[in-house]
This record gives sequence, structure tokens and C-alpha cells, in this order.
Amino acid sequence: MNRGGLETMLMNYYRQMDRSKIQFDFMVHRGEEGHYDEEIRSLGGKIYRMPQIKPGNYRKYFKLLDQFFIDHKEYKVIHSHINENSSFVLRAAKRAYIPCRIAHSHLSDLSLDYKFPFRIYAKTAMKNQPTHYFACSNKAGEWLFGKNVLKSDRVHVLNNAVNTEEFRFDLKRRTKIRKELGLKENQLVIGHIGRFNPQKNHEYLIDIFQEVHRRRPDSVLILAGDGVLRRRIERKVEELGLTPFVKFLGVRKDVPNLMQGFDLFLFPSLYEGLPVVLVEAQAAGLPCVVADTITTEAKITDTLLYEGLESSPSLWAEKILDLDVPRVDTTEELSSKGYDTESMAGWLTDYYKKYYVAK
Repeated sequence: MNRGGLETMLMNYYRQMDRSKIQFDFMVHRGEEGHYDEEIRSLGGKIYRMPQIKPGNYRKYFKLLDQFFIDHKEYKVIHSHINENSSFVLRAAKRAYIPCRIAHSHLSDLSLDYKFPFRIYAKTAMKNQPTHYFACSNKAGEWLFGKNVLKSDRVHVLNNAVNTEEFRFDLKRRTKIRKELGLKENQLVIGHIGRFNPQKNHEYLIDIFQEVHRRRPDSVLILAGDGVLRRRIERKVEELGLTPFVKFLGVRKDVPNLMQGFDLFLFPSLYEGLPVVLVEAQAAGLPCVVADTITTEAKITDTLLYEGLESSPSLWAEKILDLDVPRVDTTEELSSKGYDTESMAGWLTDYYKKYYVAK
């Protein structure tokens, strides 16, 4: 439970749930302590640790899953958020006669790597394991569950809601965070928040910023997050002579404040489900320029604009510098469209209770 988009979305809901009615416990697949673990325990949740799901480890993992549900007969609702690997969890839950088994899709594609054939196998094994189908967008639902399930109206799109009040634009917070980061008020500050992995397309993001900076020398790029490709991107920034103008912040707890300090949010991902961070950026009233690979369902407000990944970095730069989108308060608009956790957590509580079968 680190500070990724999915984990943050879960915590957004968890904090707002009426925990006298519904309690979340978490099964995770890493041995080390996560960023949210202490908060989870403070809210009354349990954390169960399992080994990583990877080729060569499946047989051990399946046995551990079966044993878990033998030992924990108290669970009547299993809500699995691990995309195609949900098929394994829900298969074990089905064997244990758990009545409500939710598969939740958060992606719309996969990277080509050595795990790809195994992940396709897991996706194929999804059939008949869930009793309910959730997705962050229709595109994500179609990708994991197929067109027939989507067309049957069995997929429920659960919005990646955020605490809109936390992100409401505030001039005082903007001034404070820019001062903390050593930014001048008249500088153009472009922001990006995300893991340093191939999906987020940081290489291309740096190419775009290089073109922006060439036209606007006072521009600065803020990168928050961590991951396996961070050092590679740092080297690229150094080679391009952009080091003084690119700030690598690592994992941050103050994302709502960072959003206040940005002037624009840049997001050229290769694929996504429906990114929580784009909901957050729009909740902060930020202009967003994003790849057209991202579902149009992510466009909640008029502050979000699309550009093609086949376009040159120069074209992206021109679009960014031509933007004239005023910073506005969008919290009411997001709430009215179901992207505020306060109202959506109530809906989810009722949903779980409806399908809960008491002993």
C-alpha cells in the first residue's frame, strides 16, 4: 500500500467509509512496510502479506490463497484490485464459497515484457470467478472483462473519487509551496506525478519539456514519484543540460499542495485505466495536457486537453504554451459528477452491505 494511484484511490474511500458498518482489511503482495500501512492500522484495518505474484511462484501462491480462506471464514466480500491477477484470488474465494467476489479493473492495456504471456493467461482465467465486475472506466472494463460482459451492463464503473476539498484551489497554499520549492511567481511550472515505469512515458515527457524550455527559458518541470526508471531519466535530464530546471521530488505526502503550485499538469502515458492523479489535477483546477491514449472518461472538466503520442514534442510544446485556461474552482463540478469521496463512499458502503451475507 504505497502512494500509487490505485492505493491512493482505496485510501480516499477507506477514510470516508462508515467503519462502524464496513471495515477494510488488505491483502498485499510485498513484504516491506507500505506508506499507508500505519494509517490503515490506525483506522482498524488488518494487513495480510503474501508473496509476489510472478512466474515460478504460482503454485505456492495458490496454496497460500486456499489456506488463507480456510483460516479466515469471516470474510463474505472480497474486492480484488490486482487487475488480471484478480482471477487467482477470486478463484480461491469461489472455492471457499464467498458469496460476493468483485473483480476491479484499473488498467486498459499491458506492457510487453517477460510476464506478458502469464498475465494474458491470468486474464483468460477470469471467466466465472467474479460475481461482480467493477472498473475505473468503460475502457478498463472492456479490456479486462471483454465486450460481451461490458455490453451486458454487468460492469459497474466506480469513479476514482478524491477528497475535492483537499484539492480546492487556494492562492495562499500556492504561494507557500512555490516558495518552499524555490519557484518564482512568474515562472511556468509544469508538473507530473507518477511512478517511474515504462507506462508513464517519462522519456517522451522530458522531450516535450525540452521543447517547452527552449521556447520559455524560465519554465520548470516538477517530477514527483519514484521507480525503477528514475535514475535513467535523471541521466537523460543531465545529458540535455536541463538539470537546473527539472526537480525530482521523490514520493510526496503533500500532493494536494503540490497541485496548487503547478501551472499545468503534463501526462503523456502510454496507457491508463482512469488515473486518479488526473482527477486530483482537475479538482485543483489545473490545465492538463494528456495523451489521447487515455480514455475520454478522464475529461471531467474543460481544463483537460488531449494530444496524440504520434505528435512531435514540438507540437505538444506549442499546445502547452498556447493554453490560456484560467484557474477556476472545480470542486462543485467534480462532486456533481460523482468524483467526491464523501458521497461515493456512502454509495459503496450500501453496495457492500447489500451483498453481504451474514453467518
